[in-house]
Amino acid sequence: MKASGLGCTCGITLVLLSLLAVLHATTAQKNDISIYSFTVDSKVSSRFAHTVVTSRVVNRAETVQEATFQVELPKRAFITNFSMIIEGVTYPGNIKEKAAAQEQYSAAVARGESAGLVKATGRKTEQFQVSVNVAPAAKVTFELVYEELLKRQLGVYELLLKVQPQQLVKHLQMDIHIFEPQGISFLKTESTFMTSELANALTISQNKTKAHIQFKPQKTAGQLDKVLDGNFIVRYDVNRTLSGGSIQIENGYFVHYFAPEGLPTIPKNVIFVIDKSGSMSGRKIQQTREALIKILDDLKPNDQFNLISFSGDVTHWKPLLVPASPENVDQAKRYAANIEAHGGTNINDAMLTAVRLLQSANQKELLSDGSVSLIILLTDGDPTVGETSPARIQKNVQKAIDGQYSLFCLGFGFDVSYVFLEKLALDNGGLARRIYEDSDSALQLQDFYQEVANPLLTAVTFEYPDNAVDKVSQDNFRLLFKGSEIVVVGKLRDQSPDVLSAKVRGQLHMQNITFQTESSVAEQEKEFQSPKYIFHSFMERLWAYLTIQQLLEQMVSASGAEKQALETRALNLSLSYSFVTPLTSMVVTKPEGEQRSEVAEKPVETSRCIYADSVLTERRGYRGQGTLTWGLAGGGLCPSGRGCGNSRRVHCSHFEFLLAMEGKAPRMMSVGRGAITPVVPAPIQAPPVILMLPGQSVNRLCVDIKHSQGPMKLLSDPDQGIEVTGQYETEKAQFSWIEVTLKNLQLQVRASPEHVVVTQNRRNSAYKWKETLFSMMPGLNMTMDKTGLLLLSSADKVTVGLLPWDGPGEGLRLLLRDTDRFSSHVNGTLGQFYQDVLWGPPTEADDSKRTLRVQGRDYSATRLVKLDYQEGSPGTEISCWSVEL
Repeated sequence: MKASGLGCTCGITLVLLSLLAVLHATTAQKNDISIYSFTVDSKVSSRFAHTVVTSRVVNRAETVQEATFQVELPKRAFITNFSMIIEGVTYPGNIKEKAAAQEQYSAAVARGESAGLVKATGRKTEQFQVSVNVAPAAKVTFELVYEELLKRQLGVYELLLKVQPQQLVKHLQMDIHIFEPQGISFLKTESTFMTSELANALTISQNKTKAHIQFKPQKTAGQLDKVLDGNFIVRYDVNRTLSGGSIQIENGYFVHYFAPEGLPTIPKNVIFVIDKSGSMSGRKIQQTREALIKILDDLKPNDQFNLISFSGDVTHWKPLLVPASPENVDQAKRYAANIEAHGGTNINDAMLTAVRLLQSANQKELLSDGSVSLIILLTDGDPTVGETSPARIQKNVQKAIDGQYSLFCLGFGFDVSYVFLEKLALDNGGLARRIYEDSDSALQLQDFYQEVANPLLTAVTFEYPDNAVDKVSQDNFRLLFKGSEIVVVGKLRDQSPDVLSAKVRGQLHMQNITFQTESSVAEQEKEFQSPKYIFHSFMERLWAYLTIQQLLEQMVSASGAEKQALETRALNLSLSYSFVTPLTSMVVTKPEGEQRSEVAEKPVETSRCIYADSVLTERRGYRGQGTLTWGLAGGGLCPSGRGCGNSRRVHCSHFEFLLAMEGKAPRMMSVGRGAITPVVPAPIQAPPVILMLPGQSVNRLCVDIKHSQGPMKLLSDPDQGIEVTGQYETEKAQFSWIEVTLKNLQLQVRASPEHVVVTQNRRNSAYKWKETLFSMMPGLNMTMDKTGLLLLSSADKVTVGLLPWDGPGEGLRLLLRDTDRFSSHVNGTLGQFYQDVLWGPPTEADDSKRTLRVQGRDYSATRLVKLDYQEGSPGTEISCWSVEL
């Protein structure tokens, strides 16, 4: 089988999950094995990340204990080295051909020992784990090294470190060095374990081409008193222009990065092929409909499209492709909203129908010249109707497409054969991606579409002088999409020219284009040799890494002698550069007396009432004074002395009172003829919105929304660049969603009861409520605490907060702070209250009622007790002026 991350030409952006060290003792004393130092050092040299994870432990017990070392790393990363130093003796890991390690592996399994050291653990990660026995007072140093090329996705490189030591660590430090000769255009960080107490443990220094991010909590500041658990993320991009890209040279090897800015988008013809078989029922089809509707909204007017849904039968929405006009898109959205799941899975006929639609449109000259044709297949299972042989389906589809169109395959969940979909896609110039079943599945679908939504160039080829380069990696590509990057690597010849030149040719919408660029060998060599923090000779390893990845990808579509030749090349490179790939294994040796070796391999995808003489306090219905003694009479309960001796002739009126419970607080009761029933008082509700009005003697305004139709513009301040909209459901008395748009940052934050989604530059990031978050970027700090309070703040800006309130009147809540920073242009349903608000005096009849005038309109305000949700559940009772909208 083959790893899901392998073989993707656009690929997944870097997920560098490196800091997971779980060390535990075999006895009940968890601290017998103690981590006294844990460090992560990650050097990113021109997108190539070299990460070293080092853990030092000591056994503080009086007996032998077992220490387990775990590290999560990206699926696309290759482990290059592992070692254990025990009492001064180094026990290394050795990279071998998988067949050579098989005998040791089989022997370990036969002894009942676990020999597999690496396993898939998440969407993008694998977990390396090794255990060793540690003598009393002995120390062990674990060190793991792995490497990966960062992939640009939707205009961003992403570096993620997972911090989860599961115990207090005396010395914990992360250092990230980034060197990008093109210049760093932006850099931002995000963490799910950072708090305000840890903020000064993070330092970021940056200039034009370099950045150093360090996280080093200090014990003296109390920053190491809590166990850290979460992610640390760095996102960045580099400067680029409308040019032939950047050629960088180091130690006789070169890398050519190509992602020109400013190119127009090529119109596309896209057919969505949607599986609606029975296995897609429930949440899957609901999320698919949701994603498809949003994707249709993103189509451009000069695009053409159609929809195919299939189960045992195949149905197309329209007989031909149609332009993405507003009318057609609205019709398609209504069609998508009504897709229901039932029946079998006829992938073969669905795919051939999609190809015929494109062929028919092409023959009728309905496709615009220079446009790009894409087929996007979403399925969650194997074929069960019609042609069911995966190999024959692959052959049929490849023959029908005949290199004219690109096919992208999305596998929903784990019941689908990813190997089948991967080959189907790679055979036809596309890629495959797994969609994980989760609350954000719809977002996964939308993000994938955004990756292929904007083609910029077709038929891209790279040309270098024959006398200058050798061993060049893949140099021709079918498509370049906006936000991605093409990477070509190679070796310089011994007698190569002093200047390396290159031409990049491609096709725009209606014309061919040629880019030219060159780079001085001497200048480039000097640039990479001087910085101390650069991992030297990295470019040769980058060349080997990318070449191996491409060979493994080509093996998917190859067969026979060609496949064997590709495998041999990939294996030799893996052994030469000590990479743990699907073709190699790392044998980890151990001290005498233990299982002598273990094998690390690359994973692949695949209460009681007292009635008599009880004391009851009158609440309402009986206008007595103080406390009254009550007694039982003929089965009825009446106040003493009220003539209740004969319950047949005299009965009590309806009263409500507090009944003292034995050992419990008083409880409201309702008294009627012959019966006592508890009365549960209506809980004090939290209003949908609490507004803090600056400069007012009355500084709290509770807003209840009684009438709402469709999305509401809650507030907008053009001077602040802030807009808040929301959908209020009057029946449930809660917001179903709230969206905050920060126009200057081109960033949207959309909150729903399920999660928070942050979108910037077409890229979505989903966060679950009550998971801590600490994000810093130019112009915005975004934090979330354990209560779920999400705050968006910036200097001189109004602070906007969102909260998933789970107290009385549950639902999403909006908070506003620093409201004195609103400009005079603020408006909207809530924004209007930050204009000139005039309060009328209390009414003569009832001083709990007043009138307030806002922009010429009068609102009745009533003094009520409400729950303040702003500090989280359970809330505190406050008195506020309540208005209804």
